[in-house]
Amino acid sequence: MVNVFICYYCITHGCCDAPISLNGLVLPERQFKIVELLVKGIKDVDSIALEMGVNRSDIMRDLAELQSKNLLITSSREYEIFVPTEEGLRYVKIGLPEERLLKVLEKIGDVSLDKIGELAKQIDVELKEEEIKIGIIHLLRYGIVKVEKGILSLMDKSKTPLLLEKCESLRRGILNPGNAPNNILRELKRRGLLKRKIRKSICIEPTEKLLDLFRKRKIKPAKVVTELTSDIIRSGAWRTAIFKPYDLKVEVPTVYPGRKQPYMELLEWIREILVSMGFEEIKGPYVELELWNFDVLFQAQDHPAREIHDTFFVRDLGPGTIKDKVLLERIKSVHEDGWITGSIGWRYKWSIEKAMRLILRTQTTAVSVRELYKRGDGEYRCFSLDRVFRPETLDPRHAMEFYQLEGIIVGKRVKFKHLLGFFNEFARRLGLGRVKIKPAYFPFTEPSVEGFIKHPELGWIEVFPGGMFRPEVLLPLGIRESKVAAWGIGIDRIAMTILGIDDIRDLFSQDIEVLRRMKVPMITSVLG
Repeated sequence: MVNVFICYYCITHGCCDAPISLNGLVLPERQFKIVELLVKGIKDVDSIALEMGVNRSDIMRDLAELQSKNLLITSSREYEIFVPTEEGLRYVKIGLPEERLLKVLEKIGDVSLDKIGELAKQIDVELKEEEIKIGIIHLLRYGIVKVEKGILSLMDKSKTPLLLEKCESLRRGILNPGNAPNNILRELKRRGLLKRKIRKSICIEPTEKLLDLFRKRKIKPAKVVTELTSDIIRSGAWRTAIFKPYDLKVEVPTVYPGRKQPYMELLEWIREILVSMGFEEIKGPYVELELWNFDVLFQAQDHPAREIHDTFFVRDLGPGTIKDKVLLERIKSVHEDGWITGSIGWRYKWSIEKAMRLILRTQTTAVSVRELYKRGDGEYRCFSLDRVFRPETLDPRHAMEFYQLEGIIVGKRVKFKHLLGFFNEFARRLGLGRVKIKPAYFPFTEPSVEGFIKHPELGWIEVFPGGMFRPEVLLPLGIRESKVAAWGIGIDRIAMTILGIDDIRDLFSQDIEVLRRMKVPMITSVLG
């Protein structure tokens, strides 16, 4: 018997015909296993990796080497799948908003619209403010409820089984999108409960050469030696080993020792854009008086946004203080009877104790009104780009701590059209495309609007709320001649569009792989 030394380089590059003709083709053990599975009819790379108990990426080099020996042919195709969003999985666990709202109505009966969240919590039903709106819309669509004078009540219980059957179909569709009917799939996509992903499938086919060698049993497995040690030399194992050559032409992997966090880099660029548009940055405290966060903004003290489910309250520090008693009297009068603003106010007894409570600010508008109080009438433009805090449930679209971009344009000739012009120009400089505007309501602005931009995965998302500050806000602050256009932008949602992500949590991810995949924020107006 003649022992033949088989060089791995020769096998790889096909320059040793003798070993194949005498002893057959020798392959590394893992490549031989791939060949066995391929001959058995398993031709999908993911299935082969699963059978071998490895990741697909672990066998890609082996496939490339087998293909270079003309033993197999690879092809790839892209296909679309839908996977549940975090919101969708949450609905599977606790029920869709319309189901939970129906449960509240069946247990409590007629309920005031502004008390739904509070009453739901009392009976251990979780309903966020946004979900209440969603639930009402769907219950109205089925004709199960009616709304009259701010009261939500059941109207036709006979249609409840149809609604619950639809909700069950939606839950099944979330968990198994591949088998969901088209109408269910469309609704789940529209409601943001499924997200689209593109997967690449790699298929491999054996060549006639491989099938012929396998049938004749001329393919054999052997161990590959990647490092020559003294034990291999002393034992004589080198005589029948396959040595993997060291190829100096192969590029080494690129190592990224560090990069600026993409979201932080984007925020710095946004600051540069605003400064170039004539704005200056202002700052304010995280721990704020309710007075500046709500009362100055003509937000009633019994407004739902001032309850514990929408605001973080600070304990153990006691109440805050403010020295300007004239300001307090003006705000009190505005809330109670409108003062000299032409309004009738909110018609209740204003509480200074509630205004002096400490909270984590829920909006950077508090920074803007502090600046208006400090500067008064004049011609100036300011912005605040900083963090705000709200007790949200963490999901792909909401976070408890996030950045808000707030700004004011102050001047005697400032008009509503200037606000709309700012939205369009700012969106243009960020490369966000068309801004869709619709009327809105805020307690402290009139007229008010909401501006929407289109996210490739999430659809139209609100990012540009704003309006003209009302006299009830400006007059107590001593501003009598100037007009003020104000805006508060959900900058996190804009960042998701620019950075190409669909989960707000990835903005602050510490996963190095996520950060490497995230787009570099490219804003042409900054780059020039």
